[in-house]
Amino acid sequence: MQYFLRRLVYSLPILLGVAFLCFSLIFIAPGDPLVSVLPADASEQLRQQLIALYGFDKPFLTQFWSWLLRALQGDLGTSIATNRPVMPEVVNAVVNSIRLALLATLLGFTAGALLGFLSGYFRNTFIDRIASIVSVFGVSIPHYWLGMVLVIVFSVFLNWLPATGAGDSGSGDWAWDWAHVKYIILPAVTMSVIPMGIVARTVRALVADILSNEFIVGLKARGLSLPAIFRHVVKNVAPTALSVMGLQLGYLLGGSILIETVFSWPGTGFLLNSAIFQRDFPLLQGTILILAVFFVLLNLVVDTMQTFLDPRIQRG
Repeated sequence: MQYFLRRLVYSLPILLGVAFLCFSLIFIAPGDPLVSVLPADASEQLRQQLIALYGFDKPFLTQFWSWLLRALQGDLGTSIATNRPVMPEVVNAVVNSIRLALLATLLGFTAGALLGFLSGYFRNTFIDRIASIVSVFGVSIPHYWLGMVLVIVFSVFLNWLPATGAGDSGSGDWAWDWAHVKYIILPAVTMSVIPMGIVARTVRALVADILSNEFIVGLKARGLSLPAIFRHVVKNVAPTALSVMGLQLGYLLGGSILIETVFSWPGTGFLLNSAIFQRDFPLLQGTILILAVFFVLLNLVVDTMQTFLDPRIQRG
C-alpha cells in the first residue's frame, strides 16, 4: 500500500506538467484559434467579443489556473467549431477507443505471447524463424497501409465486412452483437499488429534468456514435467512482459489517428484529427488531457501489479 501511495504522489507532478503542456498548445501553435468560427468579413468588434468570451484576453497563468480548476470539476470548456461542451464529446470518443483497444488488446497480446513463447521454447528452429518473421512483419509494416489493404480485400473484393463507421446508427447504441462488432473487426485487427510484434519479440527474448539459466537445468534434473517448468518460466517472464503490455495498452487506449481516420472510427484518434484540422483548441486540449490521465493511471496500475508479481521491485 505504501508503494502504491508513493507512486501516486509521484504521478501528481506528471499530471500537472501534462495539463500545463496541453493548455500551452493555444500559445505554441501558429495561427488564430478563432479562424474556424469567424466569418471572412467579421468585424474587429465581433473578434474582440469572442476573444473575451473564450478568455483569450487574460494573462497566460490566469487562463491556465482558471482552465485547470474547471477541468478538475469536469468542465473542459466549449468546442470552438461546434459550440458544444468538450467533455461529452471526449467521453464518447474515449468509450469508443476503449472498445477498440479492448478487442485489439485481446488479439495482439494473445497472439504476441503465443508467438513469443513458441519462438523462445523452440529457438533456432523452423518454428522460431516463422514466429520471428511474423513478429518483425508486425513491427515493421505501416498500420495505415495494412488497414487500407484489409478494406480493399474484405470490404471491396469479398464484401464480408463494412469498411468504415461504428454501426448503422453510429456508436450511440453500441452493443456487442454482430450488427456492431462487424464494424470493429478490421480496425481492431489493424491496431493489434504492432503490439503483437512488440510483445512477441519481448517474450521471445525473455523466454530464451530464462531457459538458459541454471535453475531451469536444475528443475529438469529434478524431473519436473514440461507444464511445471512452463509455470516457472511464466512467473519469471510476467513482470517485464506486463510492463511492455501496459505501455502498449496505453498506446492503444490513446487510439491511432491514422487507423481511426482510415476506418472513420469515432474514437479519440479521429477526434484529435478533427480538432487539429478545425483548429479547435479546447477540444484538442481536453482530448489530450484525458488521454494523458489515462496513460499515467495505467502506468500506476501496471507498476502496482508488478510489485505483486515480483516483490523485489517493492523492496528495491
